[in-house]
Amino acid sequence: MPGFRVPTHDHVPPGSTARHGRFRRRPRPASRAALVVTLLAVTALAACGSEDGGGESLTLYSGRNEQLIAPLLEQFTAETGIDVDVRYGNTAQMAAQLLEEGDRSPADVFLAQDAGALGAVAKKGLFAPLPAEDLSAVPEGFRSTDGVWVGVTARSRVLVYNEAAVPEAELPASVFELTEPQWRGRLGVVPTNASFQAFVTAMTVLHGEDRAREFLAGLAANEPQIRDSNVAVLEEVDAGRLDAGLINHYYAGELAAERGVRPDELDARLHFFPGGDIGALVNVAGVGVLATAADDPEARAFVDYLLGPQAQRYFAERTFEYPVAAGVAGPAGLPALDELTAPDIDLDDLDDLEKTITLIQASGLTP
Repeated sequence: MPGFRVPTHDHVPPGSTARHGRFRRRPRPASRAALVVTLLAVTALAACGSEDGGGESLTLYSGRNEQLIAPLLEQFTAETGIDVDVRYGNTAQMAAQLLEEGDRSPADVFLAQDAGALGAVAKKGLFAPLPAEDLSAVPEGFRSTDGVWVGVTARSRVLVYNEAAVPEAELPASVFELTEPQWRGRLGVVPTNASFQAFVTAMTVLHGEDRAREFLAGLAANEPQIRDSNVAVLEEVDAGRLDAGLINHYYAGELAAERGVRPDELDARLHFFPGGDIGALVNVAGVGVLATAADDPEARAFVDYLLGPQAQRYFAERTFEYPVAAGVAGPAGLPALDELTAPDIDLDDLDDLEKTITLIQASGLTP
């Protein structure tokens, strides 16, 4: 499909294929009284149409991998009684599948890793408008301008650096400085990764294709260390085998948790580019309801749950992403989301990856 040539995602093991999963109905605890009230009509109708009194379900296409999202889906089913039939794949695969299926898709909800995929599906008219209360739950920049998808979490692009190899005084003020001679051979990049591609797409939107082409050519000429994943870049920076690399912020929290240490105990440090630099792009993972499920209360309940405090805390504490709904603290040890000086860009404009992939390939960063 044009624009979706299946970039790699660190949360999806390379070579993995789409999978199906199912979470069975569990008893509904009394502690979720408010959500239960919103589902009373659904429960009553299902009871009339099913011998066992159950039957609520929704079909989810998930561009977030099973290891990451399955525990949250289990919580959702336990607290609402709604079964979730899941098809897993990377976000590009799921978006391509939706575009191919159109209004014949069995999907009720699409949970995507990045805004570009959501924008691509939205521009084909496949999403239903979301209720105003869902849209108003997050800042304006983290939802679609036409109200058909909403961000669930946010992540910032950063420069990860080894503090022994890169003194703080030498940190670049702009990502464009990484093409200068002092960075030759020192930088790790993952040009096949969707987050890197979204960053280049954003650069094209804000600075034009010529500037993006010039940056990529300069980066390639500077002999960067090409890696297959952000995780590999982070681990090598932490071990001192690379001086620095371009990644998303949350990988440092994941690595620290895996090792049982605090993020500030790693030798790798995070540099958030200042002044609205394109290197500090803040993207979102988000959700949209398919038009064919516009009137399904189960789909609405799922979106509400993702924007609720329990799910938002899950993302902050388990995946180290920024929650986007008000009232939930971000990951410990990081600047608050509203303190980041991200570039001003409409995330809907990140949907066209075809030109980006062509630019990256032409630069020599990928085969």
